Amino acid sequence: MHKQKESILIVGAGASGIVAAISAKRCGADVLIVERMAQPGRKILACGAGRCNLLNNHLDESFYNEAARPLVRSVLSRFGRTAINDFFSDLGLVMYAEGDRIFPVTNQSSSVLQVLSVEMKRLGIVIRPDFDVMHIEGAANGFAVRASNGAAVQCTKIIVASGGKSYPDLGSNGSGFVLARSLGHSVVEPVPAAVPLIVKDAFCHALQGQRIVAQVQVLINGRKVCSQEGDLLFTRYGVSGTAIFDVSRHISIALHRRSGCTAELVVDMVPFMQSGVLKNELARRFKKGIPETDMLSGILPDKFNRAYKPLSRRDAIDGLVAGLKARKFSVSGTRSWNEAEFTAGGVATDEIDHATLESKMKRGVYFCGEVLDVDGKRGGYNLAWAWASGFAAGLAQ
Repeated sequence: MHKQKESILIVGAGASGIVAAISAKRCGADVLIVERMAQPGRKILACGAGRCNLLNNHLDESFYNEAARPLVRSVLSRFGRTAINDFFSDLGLVMYAEGDRIFPVTNQSSSVLQVLSVEMKRLGIVIRPDFDVMHIEGAANGFAVRASNGAAVQCTKIIVASGGKSYPDLGSNGSGFVLARSLGHSVVEPVPAAVPLIVKDAFCHALQGQRIVAQVQVLINGRKVCSQEGDLLFTRYGVSGTAIFDVSRHISIALHRRSGCTAELVVDMVPFMQSGVLKNELARRFKKGIPETDMLSGILPDKFNRAYKPLSRRDAIDGLVAGLKARKFSVSGTRSWNEAEFTAGGVATDEIDHATLESKMKRGVYFCGEVLDVDGKRGGYNLAWAWASGFAAGLAQ
């Protein structure tokens, strides 16, 4: 007597959902993907500013939030960096390394989506668009899944790959968290990560549009929690850039999840000069008779000359050095989900079987990708998690 094929329904046609479908189909399951958007994979197209940083050569659990590390370690032990690289190579994607970050040689995210689409077509995987899942209920031999328009699908197993809340216009609207809660799961409050920060400071407004390389420290309730060097972009609403994205998670969690927290940035705008060297250089210029409105020329872009008040006394040099090397900015919030690259938070990882990604609350339901409380650093780690967890969840036979 032959075992009946599993019919697996995958909720979400993003990175993790598509790979889960390929993995499950290769194992012999009947697979259907339902997607609330009209087109699959829209968020993949936006990844890495359209270049799709799909992997990192240094990939392990240490690059992810602490609560997720046991789960990430388990998944990567079965589908890690080499397996991900081989998976895409087998699909015909040619890749190259930029430092440790891996990109398609075309530098186009569309190339990644295209090779995935070709493989789904080859395997006969069907995607049903405009299917916004609203309810999952038990049925004979599995589940009945109902959409907001009244449509329904039955299946023996479900993989929830509906993403987090970042870039909701591209498909991730947090609906997976609602489904998880309806199944009895706890959800760690989702907050925006890798997101610009709101700083109400005239200095930012005066410098809006200016980008520099800076060293940024984060203070939460006056205590240093992290630091990062990278691009800093001043905007009309505050600050952005890679240095800000890399530290924003800590601030977002403090301001969104905790009551009464304060968050500050301490910015070194001339990390390439020690304080003493900078002071001596400014004193030399002052003695030489350099106009006060040109005091920072050759050190920082011209906008800084206009943003800082002219020096009227020699002892003002100390204040200028302090303002350049350790300028404090009070952060009042983060920008919206439409500007956040990732979601921090999601389905609690201790409620998921680390070996299979199956729910401990509802047998036959699996979770993968950003819907879980797993978020990594920038640099290909979040897409790597999507590929790896999707593949692992697809093995649910």
